[in-house]
Amino acid sequence: MRKRPLRELDRYLLRQLIPPFLISLGTVMTALLLERLLVLLDDLASEGSSLATFLSLLTDLLPHYLGLAIPAAFSVSIFITIRRMSDHNEIDALMASGISLSRISHTYVLIGIVLGGSSLLLYGYIQPLARYDFRSGFYSAAHAAWTPRFQARMFATTTDGAMLTAEKTRANGSVLEKVFIRANGTNDTLHLISARRGLITTLPSRSETRLDLWDGDIITARHGNLQDLHKTHFEHSARFFINDPTAHSFRSRGKDARELTLFELIRRLEHSHQIISPSADPDSIPRSNLRAELDFRLAQALTMPFIAPLAATLAIGVKRRRPITGMILLAILLVGFYHLLQFGQSLVATGAVQGFYGVWIPELTFCAICILLFVTRSQGGWLRPKKVKIPNGVPITR
Repeated sequence: MRKRPLRELDRYLLRQLIPPFLISLGTVMTALLLERLLVLLDDLASEGSSLATFLSLLTDLLPHYLGLAIPAAFSVSIFITIRRMSDHNEIDALMASGISLSRISHTYVLIGIVLGGSSLLLYGYIQPLARYDFRSGFYSAAHAAWTPRFQARMFATTTDGAMLTAEKTRANGSVLEKVFIRANGTNDTLHLISARRGLITTLPSRSETRLDLWDGDIITARHGNLQDLHKTHFEHSARFFINDPTAHSFRSRGKDARELTLFELIRRLEHSHQIISPSADPDSIPRSNLRAELDFRLAQALTMPFIAPLAATLAIGVKRRRPITGMILLAILLVGFYHLLQFGQSLVATGAVQGFYGVWIPELTFCAICILLFVTRSQGGWLRPKKVKIPNGVPITR
């Protein structure tokens, strides 16, 4: 009979948490992505890339920023939920009925464990693959297609050996005026093409680049015989330049430790013992980089369950006082810990310190601070259960 009310309490706490979590997650993701999206749009627009390329790169960016947004949204949503319950005296009513603060936070700790496991999947598998896909896609958008950014009176050579120049250019070199092309044809012929204006576009498949010409002439002559000339006028003409997919191919995945999954990091660490010197395997990643990356991902995932008691502790404050102090302290602790963890990772990667001192000492310190603050605020709620005396009855332990 006593378990059913507690299950109802867990469901109530979960219902209270979901709306602020979704709102916080969307807000944090928007704030993190906004500046990067503007830079990405500017870079892709200058390269003449399509909207499909932009959406593909945006999809590859989401896992990286999702890994940053989930801890922030989780902590903010718990803070808002517990603070609202405290202002409405719900926390006081629950504690008066024998339900301690540790039991109230128990639901959010379990959610933190689930998010920690999900984050391990995100940090260990989804992010490395998405990071490589983003780098490969951005490299292909910048190099794979033949999209020269012309300057006035400059010469460019296409993939089929044709020479192209224009008197004037606009729109980052995609709109041309007074175009001249010298191209070799079949049967030892030479084509001299002039047009009043032209437009360069890249096909969605990025396998070809299209050059549209308007109001021009084509003069055809044989090499070595400039007496036999043929002139043809056209209103519109289109030329296609095939892009060589192997000319600017991106490197294979695995040259950076951040592109490796968890199992690949572990296998590389085991294999690194067999490498006598870095010169024996030029493609090998230093063992310190592998260790730093592995410890950093595990530490990030392990942090998630400890965010719940920290946020719950800082959310409960003095009545009729604004909770801005607790929110500021929560932000300082989380942001400071994340940057300290990144700094420790860089120290381990350079070999300055060992992984335990660079990553796990800050991790264990942060977890200890979370537990200490919670135990202090709940007056030992983690260490011993509370007993509630009912008049004319037996004390009940919660």
